Amino acid sequence: MGKVVLVTGVARQLGGRFVRRILRDPEVDRVVGVDAVPPEHHLGGADFVRTDIRQPTIARVLAESGADTVVHLDVTGTPLGSGGRTALKETNVIGTMQLLGACQKSPTIKRLVVKSSTNVYGSAPRDPAVFTESTPPKSLPSGGFAKDAVEVEGYVRGFARRRPDVAVCVLRFANILGPAADSPLASYFSLPVLPTVWGYDPRLQFVHEDDVVEVLRIGSHEPRRSTLNSGTFNIAGDGVLLLSQCSRRLGRPTVPLLLPAVSWAGSLVRTLGMTDFSPEQIRLLTHGRVVATDQMRETLGFTPKYSTAETFADFVRGRGPGLLPPETLARAVDRIAVLPLPGSGHSPTRGVN
Repeated sequence: MGKVVLVTGVARQLGGRFVRRILRDPEVDRVVGVDAVPPEHHLGGADFVRTDIRQPTIARVLAESGADTVVHLDVTGTPLGSGGRTALKETNVIGTMQLLGACQKSPTIKRLVVKSSTNVYGSAPRDPAVFTESTPPKSLPSGGFAKDAVEVEGYVRGFARRRPDVAVCVLRFANILGPAADSPLASYFSLPVLPTVWGYDPRLQFVHEDDVVEVLRIGSHEPRRSTLNSGTFNIAGDGVLLLSQCSRRLGRPTVPLLLPAVSWAGSLVRTLGMTDFSPEQIRLLTHGRVVATDQMRETLGFTPKYSTAETFADFVRGRGPGLLPPETLARAVDRIAVLPLPGSGHSPTRGVN
């Protein structure tokens, strides 16, 4: 018999795409999709079970499915439908606890794949230039999705100690973008004007949603070589982009603000329902974050199809043109960058972190 894969979070576009992709693998016999709400997209030939992973019923679903592989995608920073931050945190943290409790009791499970985020490293002024999987964060995230991801990974490590017979693969994704991306950063880049922090031009990394689906597929299978597809892996496209480069390629002007004003602007856009401009988002747009992907290539055996720049270009094509032609905006920014600050004799780009 082939593999039986249980996937959480299938009502989201990413979950639906992964289900349809894994169904095409010849070694997969059956896929069971789980979510609290029915998906609006089709799931191919997968079986859908409507259940909330925050409830103990997930243990019954897992037992009845006989799944040997669980792919946990219901860890996210954006609520589904009208759900708020409280419901989102409960799904991320309590839902993961319930799911892991069910996995611990299951005699059939052999592999667990968990979607995590590079948000676990936080963003701080004294951060290393590049984070590896073993680099401890200088400052642990204090709230929001980043804190949820830290808690989720803590529970996953506890599960791995209790069930050493289960191969556990934690995938820390950089900012996921693409034509259908649904994330706080995608919402931020969709604003007509981008609020930024004065004096900072952070380095950012992206991973394309197509690459996300493919690396999830690789992680859910037994390895084809001596190394195990288990452990924790940073997943990101090659290269980095500065926030200023992103704004130029979008054709969207920026409004540099002092940090307190950026925090106020974040509260304003949240009130207007335009985007989740949370404190952790502000820290990312201040200090940035870059991760090493050596283990992704050498141990997991995955090479992304899209670089960071190519991922962003595909995202831009999907969002349509901004207020200004990118070429015009780039020339204007370049001219401003060489102007001296009033009374200083220095370019405003000097000393940018």
